[in-house]
Amino acid sequence: MQYVALGRTGLQVSRLCLGTMNFGSWASEPDSHAILDRALDEGVNFIDTADAYGGKEHKGRTEEIIGRWIAQGGRRDRIVLATKVHGQMGPGPNDGGLSAYHIRRACDESLRRLQTDHIDIYQMHHIRREVPWEEIWQAMETLVRQGKVVYVGSSNFAAWDIATANQTATRRGFLGLVSEQSKYSLACRHVELEVLPCCRAYGVGLIPYSPLGAGILGGVLEKPKDGRRAENGVRRKVERLREPIQAYEDLCHELGEAPANVALAWLLAQPGVAAPIIGPRTLDQLTGALRAIDLRLGEEALRRLDAIWPGPGGSAPEAYAW
Repeated sequence: MQYVALGRTGLQVSRLCLGTMNFGSWASEPDSHAILDRALDEGVNFIDTADAYGGKEHKGRTEEIIGRWIAQGGRRDRIVLATKVHGQMGPGPNDGGLSAYHIRRACDESLRRLQTDHIDIYQMHHIRREVPWEEIWQAMETLVRQGKVVYVGSSNFAAWDIATANQTATRRGFLGLVSEQSKYSLACRHVELEVLPCCRAYGVGLIPYSPLGAGILGGVLEKPKDGRRAENGVRRKVERLREPIQAYEDLCHELGEAPANVALAWLLAQPGVAAPIIGPRTLDQLTGALRAIDLRLGEEALRRLDAIWPGPGGSAPEAYAW
């Protein structure tokens, strides 16, 4: 396994982050624990979850599954544990969002479910613009002082949000955001306009989620029999993008590599990317994803991938102005 500093911090995380959104829904608890064990054995030390994961009827289930795995012993000090706050966790008006009231309560609940005394990276799952940054940072600073949180990250933030958050944190003498989770893949490159350049400028490590473009970069033309790629919405998207998908899979065949691994390897080659999030439902999927760490794409392959899945043309404003 390879490791990289997360943004401007000294924290070393594995180049692949184990996403757990499938735990408790698509993957049973025993299967989830087996995936966690294998990932740790392979050197994957970065585990990402969220308080709202587990399904509409059992929000928090994923954290509970991870907590029971941690409670088996010998694991907590070997992992970098990240979770998120923002989701609506109950019927009350203060059971979601980013108020200081909810952040404090949500952190304590996540700690209880995860059976740990601290969260290494506490991420805001989405922006909540009506909440002032002074309130958010006051709550996060308190959690850091209490030892419940080590670093703070974000997810689904615009470049403006990242810049504003970190400028406000600097004025308060606080470290601010160290990571950002954004949707990013060969098939979805809009973050290259402003989010990725902003992250690089502020020393924020980018953690791409949905690196396979919701499955369309995973060898989707061979119709899957189960999993998310079999859903009707995904199939309609595949039909709409059949031409580039076919060209992509043909190139992967020429390279002798699985499409999913090529997609991950491409992300790993992008400056500013810390660790793409993989979300395996099975041990075989995890094993396959690990191949991407050692896969190096040549200049010709990168050029052809860029032609098949063109990005916005670089960063703003040059991408759309003189």
